[in-house]
Amino acid sequence: MTEELFRGDAYLRTCDATVLRAGPEEIVLDRTVFYPLGGGQPGDTGTLTLPGGGETAITDTRKDRATGEHRHIPADGAALPAAGDRVACTIDWERRYRHMRVHTAMHLMCAAIDGDVTGGQVGDGKGRLDFDLPDTSLDKTAIEAALNELIAADLPVGAEWIADAELAARPDLVRTLSVKPPMGAGTVRLLRIGDAANTVDLQPCGGTHVARTGEIGPVAIGKIENKGRRNRRVNLRLAG
Repeated sequence: MTEELFRGDAYLRTCDATVLRAGPEEIVLDRTVFYPLGGGQPGDTGTLTLPGGGETAITDTRKDRATGEHRHIPADGAALPAAGDRVACTIDWERRYRHMRVHTAMHLMCAAIDGDVTGGQVGDGKGRLDFDLPDTSLDKTAIEAALNELIAADLPVGAEWIADAELAARPDLVRTLSVKPPMGAGTVRLLRIGDAANTVDLQPCGGTHVARTGEIGPVAIGKIENKGRRNRRVNLRLAG
């Protein structure tokens, strides 16, 4: 299992790691700052600096859910480390930070729109959520104003953990219909926006997020699309 350093600190940009195995298809490390594809958030890109000073470009990161290993995908033809090498991992921070801002804004969208989420995708500077709203006409201007008000409030954003049994007893915490939170390890990670006395959003999420909503910056709501009888897709982008 690869140690996920980003779980404790989403702002880590670099780390040293030991190569467990390496090949043209994947590089597996004992620890990493690279977030793997999952929960609608893309896998990180970046570089591994090799012992001799060369670099390996990483074009994607995936996770083997069965083993917990992270698969760092090297660019075609890239120089490869050897098993046992110590490498320096560096993520494309600007790209990751845009993902963090968008992902946090999407949680605020859940607070601004009263409906279960049927799908979503975090993009580079943009994102979308699909809502189960069969008979509701969404007001684009009102949603955008509500989101920017929550962002300007500079609310704290933090992670906490809940026992599997407690989450099972509180199904209202799960907003996503298409993806169920990973259970079976004993605890599940929750993301809270606001504090215990004034919580704006609280739901299971394993992604990376900013520490305060003010970091998101202004956002704009794009097209609101009908994706079937019950689905309404709301598109969002960073406006600054």
